[in-house]
Amino acid sequence: MSSQVDTIPDDDKITPDLLKIAGVVVIGAVMSILDVTVVNVALPTFQTELSGGGEPLAYSTVAWTATAYMLALAAVIPLTGWAADRFGTKRLYLTAIALFTIGSLLCATAWNIEALIGFRVLQGLGGGMLMPLGMTIMTKAAGPHRMGRLMAILGIPMLLGPIMGPILGGVLIDAASWHWVFLINLPIGIIGLIYAFNVLPKDAPEPSESLDWVGMIMLSPGLASLLYGVSSIPGEGTLAATKVLVPMMIGLALIGAFVFWSFKPKHPLLDLRLFANRNLTISIITMFLFASAFFGALLLVPTYFQQVNGDSVKQAGLLIAPQGIGAMLTMPIAGALTDKIPVGRIVPFGFIGILIGLFGLSQSTDPGTSNVQIMAWLFVTGLGMGSTMMPLFTSALKTLKAADVARGSTLLNVTQQVASATGIASISVVLTNAMKSHDVLAGSEKLPGVDGGLTAAQLAASSHTDQGSKLVDALNVSAAGLEKGFQDLADAFQTSYWVAFGVLLFTLIPVFFLPRKREVAHLLDDEDGTTDVEPVVMH
Repeated sequence: MSSQVDTIPDDDKITPDLLKIAGVVVIGAVMSILDVTVVNVALPTFQTELSGGGEPLAYSTVAWTATAYMLALAAVIPLTGWAADRFGTKRLYLTAIALFTIGSLLCATAWNIEALIGFRVLQGLGGGMLMPLGMTIMTKAAGPHRMGRLMAILGIPMLLGPIMGPILGGVLIDAASWHWVFLINLPIGIIGLIYAFNVLPKDAPEPSESLDWVGMIMLSPGLASLLYGVSSIPGEGTLAATKVLVPMMIGLALIGAFVFWSFKPKHPLLDLRLFANRNLTISIITMFLFASAFFGALLLVPTYFQQVNGDSVKQAGLLIAPQGIGAMLTMPIAGALTDKIPVGRIVPFGFIGILIGLFGLSQSTDPGTSNVQIMAWLFVTGLGMGSTMMPLFTSALKTLKAADVARGSTLLNVTQQVASATGIASISVVLTNAMKSHDVLAGSEKLPGVDGGLTAAQLAASSHTDQGSKLVDALNVSAAGLEKGFQDLADAFQTSYWVAFGVLLFTLIPVFFLPRKREVAHLLDDEDGTTDVEPVVMH
């Protein structure tokens, strides 16, 4: 034991071997995150090009391409902790990359919106394992003394996804077609497979835990059913619809049954006993509220640029870049500080930045608002994001014993994906209903495939496309009428931003309970008889 204590100062260094392992995780994370941001910027394109030549698809319909991916993630993530112990992290990580790459190829062959949504589910089954496995690999390799800085190193390349995704997606859609937003994953996936195979150390798994079959039967379908119901709200327009209420009730019942069951087996599918760790609990509550509001609002930005301002997909991608640049500036600073001071003295400043930026965006939705003004608010939001996301992950995981890291990472990722899907669905229904809340255009109620008629806001949202432009001419909409439509549309976006702002404001309550006193390192015996350095957070 004394020899390990003596080597602790050496463990503070970020070694080349550690950077190589980080590179493997970065490739998987970039591939997964790049795909999400590329799809976000392609949503308006899906609305027209996958409509089968008829009226543009509803925003709530194409948003399922993002939601279905997250449903699959939520369903497979709970299995990741057990599967990592059973098959080994290296083997499982290679499988996840391969499955994600194959799913990407199939998405590129989709012939309609239903096929694309189905293939996104397959893609999500691979993507769902990438993040928790990557976090497990990095946490075990880094140890508690280097986690903050390593998460920051890991976070900067991960931000290439949000920055490059919209830009690359816009270029590919403008120059070729939407199919290429999925095909770009093929070379990244192949490189990732080769790199991971050669860099990740071989592990000889010695499975000591049996799969919690009862828990799996309850939790995975329960999560998928709950999120399916939540994600159906935008299309149905009400929480009381059968398509919404029945899946949600079934999901809640299954998840509730799992909660009671999870305390019976020694090794449950999702270890809720970890909530005894106060630091993990507060971080997860904060993460849930933050992710639901922030990722829901994030989905709106490229759509706003295209539908309100009439920017091209490529321009929308470039305009979003300041948010990622802002996060790149603060993330390494926050990472270094996380290794020295508690996150309770870091994250609040990040939240202030996000709130200021989102408030600014809510005041910048009027048609004709300068893109420079919107980009400035996005930059401020990015500064806050860089000081929030990684410190929360680090705070949650660094106090866990080595044997609990895989389970803790799984718990965190389940929380984030459920929150993201909930946020996207909630913001989508707010935007959709806000667009429907205005007066219906005369004559539009007679259009085939249009239920109840079009509002001026709905018409304005599609007016920059060829089909939308033809519809404007067919309905003889005046310039003043179209101008009113854009104002109504801008008001709908403003309402959506206000909802996200309110949730983030409420999140300041759990943020206040994050640890604000120094952490003291202790040595605790792990279950396997080894000794790990574990900082105990004092409150």
